[in-house]
Amino acid sequence: MSREPAPSPWWSPQRHADVRPFLLARAAITRALRAWFDEQGFTEVETGILQVSPGNETHLHAPRTDLTAPDGTRHRRYFRTSPEFACKKLLAAGERRIFEFARVFRDRERGDLHLPEFTMLEWYRAEVPYDAIMADTVVVIAHAAQATGIRRFAFRGRTADPFAEPELLTVAGAFARHAGIDLLATIRDGAGDRGALAQAAAGKIRISDDDTWSDLFSKVLVEHVEPHLGQGRITVLHEYPAPEAALARVAADPRVAERFEVYACGVELANGFGELTDAAEQRRRFAQEMAEKERRYGERYPLDEDFLAAVGAMPQASGVALGFDRLVMLAAGATRVDQVVWTPPAGER
Repeated sequence: MSREPAPSPWWSPQRHADVRPFLLARAAITRALRAWFDEQGFTEVETGILQVSPGNETHLHAPRTDLTAPDGTRHRRYFRTSPEFACKKLLAAGERRIFEFARVFRDRERGDLHLPEFTMLEWYRAEVPYDAIMADTVVVIAHAAQATGIRRFAFRGRTADPFAEPELLTVAGAFARHAGIDLLATIRDGAGDRGALAQAAAGKIRISDDDTWSDLFSKVLVEHVEPHLGQGRITVLHEYPAPEAALARVAADPRVAERFEVYACGVELANGFGELTDAAEQRRRFAQEMAEKERRYGERYPLDEDFLAAVGAMPQASGVALGFDRLVMLAAGATRVDQVVWTPPAGER
């Protein structure tokens, strides 16, 4: 019986030659964006990868390791899922405009748009409203396209002009337009009413008995809303519902938070916040997230007490995390993120 030949290793000359144009595009985009941040008066920082806590979101999973001290004691550390905790400590320390091309790590993630180790471009401005960071993100995307000379992004049959005026769409508006759901009617006192959303979403998504309000929200978003975002032009989806605030502050309307995401061709590129500076509220949210993580996955991550202290000490600020590999993929004309990284995940051929 004949066997299929084993795939050649990623470092074979032919396979490397096939993706080298994408890698050169990555280098060009990196240079262009560093120049833009320098023009804007940002300082490039380089923060630590091993952290006391990798982040405290229910569905994010981090690799871990143990460090051995000279006296033989062992200390658990986590590979960061984002540089956010460290960057906000720098804001509390006095930095005002910072950015980082950060290597980050996420367990349980692999696919055309996901890698277990990838690059996140994250930046912060102190004392600016979050619409300023929205504007930054649109400019950064356009600069990436300009660096490669591409005129239109394309992915899985969808296209987007990175130079066109972006679509600004509230999450509530998107749910009404694409799913026929009055989302804000399912939020009371800053919390999601699971029964109200289940009733509104009946027949539109599959609903399980143990689905929370956030589960239902995510299902509608993924199945009915995201496929329509970033079609023809960039979409900035903003005013996320308060139960999905994460690390963002609540807006003047207590049903929504100062959080936004940016999409192109249905691909999520960036997630930004008007940053929360209430340490007690951040602790409450983290505790709630970790309780849910333990219920679902049987584990929880510790709280970074230094980070919580920094939240209360940092100035008003806004920031955003952008998936750099995804941006390069679109700007280079690639079809998978592993085509635009110099070395793919260890152990892959």
